[in-house]
Amino acid sequence: MSHISLATIEKAAQVIDPVFLNSPQFELDALNDVLGFQLVCKLETLNPVRSFKGRGTSWLVAQLQKRNQSGQVVCASAGNFGQGMAYACRQAAIDLTVFAATTANPLKLERMRALGAELRLEGDDFDAAKEAARAYAKTSNLTFVEDARDVETAEGAGTIGLELSRYPEPLDAVLVPLGNGALINGIGACLKAKSPSTRVLGVVATGAPAMDLSWRANEVITTETADTIADGIGVRLPIAEALDAMRYTVDDIVQVTDTQILEAMRLAHKTVGVVLEPAGAVGLAAAQVYKERFRGKLAATVMCGSNLTPEQMTNWLFQ
Repeated sequence: MSHISLATIEKAAQVIDPVFLNSPQFELDALNDVLGFQLVCKLETLNPVRSFKGRGTSWLVAQLQKRNQSGQVVCASAGNFGQGMAYACRQAAIDLTVFAATTANPLKLERMRALGAELRLEGDDFDAAKEAARAYAKTSNLTFVEDARDVETAEGAGTIGLELSRYPEPLDAVLVPLGNGALINGIGACLKAKSPSTRVLGVVATGAPAMDLSWRANEVITTETADTIADGIGVRLPIAEALDAMRYTVDDIVQVTDTQILEAMRLAHKTVGVVLEPAGAVGLAAAQVYKERFRGKLAATVMCGSNLTPEQMTNWLFQ
């Protein structure tokens, strides 16, 4: 991943489809009372793809067009990046093929198809699907784009940092869901430039610790599995370029269990009135688990996705 500059993030904010920008960010007394500190909720679920991914994909597709690489495009996705790509490619009249795992969320698959993407199901998890996508693009001589390796995905996500930096009070910390790294690298790069005192903390699931292990060791460490309900951050093969960027954008990484994630999803539903998928709730889960760290401080978290099947909502939110 190339250097992520504040100037480019600001430029992206002028190009990204406005439907993804200026998402709500607010405190809620009922939630602050539960946590015992002030938490700003940044809601990235109220848009056509129900996640933050539309920011990075909108900017990425615009740059593909600028570079005349807008023939057929191939990517891999656990679901939300693919939806963002499908939305942007449909707007730009670009053919898109998305590779997803055979175990992928059926609602996310359905939404990608509805947005015009051709889907290919390969492998047991996201990383296996990505390997298949890369091989297919190379064999077919097509443009392959990769979330968190293509710097535009982080630059687009960095516009969230721009908006957080405009909060009336300075933020002491931001809790960011950590998958392949585009979200945290974009937000981190922006806040290091705009608000250097703000600590940027990544959150991973205990069943998918590869990004945490790799960041601490300063080298790529893979795991055999990524065993978590948080499919959007279920990484077992970290991207080296994203890890390199994280040396400058991330202050710490914490882990939360699936049980803690479920508790956070229910808390968000009860207090904020939003449905969050597991990966979208890990920041709130960390706020609960590590709340003593933030006592007397103002923190923020990105609630970054809400794509749940009806069965998942029944099983996870209403038990």
